[in-house]
Amino acid sequence: MEPMDAFIDDDGGYTSLSVALSLLLSLTLAFGAAAAGWMMARSSEVQEVADASALAAEQVVARYSTVAQVSDACVLSMGLTGVLVLGAGLVASAIPGAGTVASAIVDAGTKVLDARRDFAKSAAEGLSGLERALPTLIVLSSYDVVEANESDGISYGGCAIPYPLESASEFDLADDVDPAELVESSERLQKASERAREAKERADAALLAGWEADCGGEPRSLQERAATLAGLDEAENPDYPTPEGWNFGVPLSRSRAYYAARLADETPEGSGIEPQTDSALRERFYAYALGEMRSGHYRELPDGSVDMSLPRLPHNADETRGTKLYTERVWTCTQEPEGLVIHSTASCPGASGPKAGLESLQAIDAGRAHECRVCKLDVGEMGRVAAASTSIDNGYEHYWREVVDAADAYQQATDELADAQREMREIGEEGDSAFEEALEQLKVERPRLCPPGSYGCVAVVRREPGTQVPSVLTSGWIAPGELPGGMAVSAATLAPDEETQENDVLSRFFDALSEQGGVAGVANVVCSMWGRLLVGYGSAYESVATTADDLLGKIDSGLGTSIGFWLRDLVSQTVHDIGFEPVDMRLRKPVLANSEQVLSRAGVDDGEARRMVQAVPDEGTPEEVARSLGVQYLDEKGIDKVTIAEIAIPGTDISIPLTIELRGLVAGDGS
Repeated sequence: MEPMDAFIDDDGGYTSLSVALSLLLSLTLAFGAAAAGWMMARSSEVQEVADASALAAEQVVARYSTVAQVSDACVLSMGLTGVLVLGAGLVASAIPGAGTVASAIVDAGTKVLDARRDFAKSAAEGLSGLERALPTLIVLSSYDVVEANESDGISYGGCAIPYPLESASEFDLADDVDPAELVESSERLQKASERAREAKERADAALLAGWEADCGGEPRSLQERAATLAGLDEAENPDYPTPEGWNFGVPLSRSRAYYAARLADETPEGSGIEPQTDSALRERFYAYALGEMRSGHYRELPDGSVDMSLPRLPHNADETRGTKLYTERVWTCTQEPEGLVIHSTASCPGASGPKAGLESLQAIDAGRAHECRVCKLDVGEMGRVAAASTSIDNGYEHYWREVVDAADAYQQATDELADAQREMREIGEEGDSAFEEALEQLKVERPRLCPPGSYGCVAVVRREPGTQVPSVLTSGWIAPGELPGGMAVSAATLAPDEETQENDVLSRFFDALSEQGGVAGVANVVCSMWGRLLVGYGSAYESVATTADDLLGKIDSGLGTSIGFWLRDLVSQTVHDIGFEPVDMRLRKPVLANSEQVLSRAGVDDGEARRMVQAVPDEGTPEEVARSLGVQYLDEKGIDKVTIAEIAIPGTDISIPLTIELRGLVAGDGS
């Protein structure tokens, strides 16, 4: 019998035995292939578990980075708020009479910076404490994912390790902004502004008094007297119905025209020596007054002060002795028996002797000459000429004297005002320099965050051996088998999420604070400005510049002097010039990475992955797994929640603790 006769019959067809063996072999191969496929699929799943574990671990770091980013945003925005409010207080300090309001603004800015300093210090401590807990949280999150992926009798063990293992962050959140210079400048500016206000009030009062004496008084004034006594027309004798546009140069020009007209028109008011003497005295007085008016001047200076000289005319004998009316040799003299005699006119009946030249009234008091017994010319008579029109309110000199008194007060007040404004400008420049320095301090590089896991997290997952191949795939067809043990290594790191460029995490954070602290019901510019700067943290330059413009614009109407407008523009320009670079507010998301790159960045050699694979225990608690891999593990009982800091809401007495639920940082969803 041939060997193949059992499988092929005489007709060349397959025997029953051949068919039976073929079916048996086919089924064995099919079930063997299925078992092999099952084993291959389950073998590859360990890599997927490792990938999920690494991503879950790095998600903890991502959530922490958001917490740190919000904390830093609070510190920066509070600093900007405090400095901008101090800048507004500096500008408000230049507003005359606004010292109380300015002090309140400066005090508010100082309190914001105090709150910022306290928050920054506590936030640095809180974040540091949170970073110490990160390795434990990373182990828990990754361990939970590994455990959650156990199914079909397949057991996994392992977790993720953060790199660096320990924090290398530099929490320079509390970069100190000292408001002392700004506060001092504001206080000095307020004092100078108060002096300027008082000087301005005195200047305004003096200007009003001068205007009233010149043309605003009723029923008489210089303008009215000039029209009545000298007949001056409107061109030489203008009327100003209000002080607007009037200055002390107006009465000076009016008086020049008035005395020129009076001098030209002067004639005796009767015959005889007495009217002639009176006329001679008036003529001399008018000539003297005209000369004095012409030597006077009025100029307005660029700094707001004035350079003016309005002559003060004598109104009695004593004052006359201090003028040219007393010393100039203009009076006719004759030689009489008693000696040299002075006369009011050459036609004086008392001038009987030969002419003896000219002499002054001073000569009589000095004993060089004698008073004429007929005309009785002496310094007393000259003094009475001015006294008559100065002492009564129908005399031109009466109102001129009031103008001069007002001019003297105005000159002194404007000089003091100019001095105060010069001082305000100097203090303003110093204050702006301090303001710029404070902004520069805020512009320094933000904190360098390097928490555990910032380079990435490397997950090491072990599949336990001994998992049986399902009996439906082996029973009756192939020998029972089991899935061998396996290992997988994966790594994840953080990458910016482009879709979160315009994320509203800070807006939602501020809204949450507002709801907790009742901020929405607080009508406080400082608080709303802080919210605006906080939400605008991701575009700091535009936010700070526009916020400063809006804030300073609110005090536009109160700026009573050019110094105030100048200082406001100076402070505003400083904010624009200094420029704040926008902060990258994109959220971070975990992405898979090459484990070798993560280990290399952490300065770990190539054999570290192999060491970790060998170190993973067959089974154990998260703490045991963590310690086997060299991760410092905290007691889970203490992994509850941590208060990062207490934040004092600017403009209020409200302080809200920022508490982080640590378990909330852990994925814990098995995905």
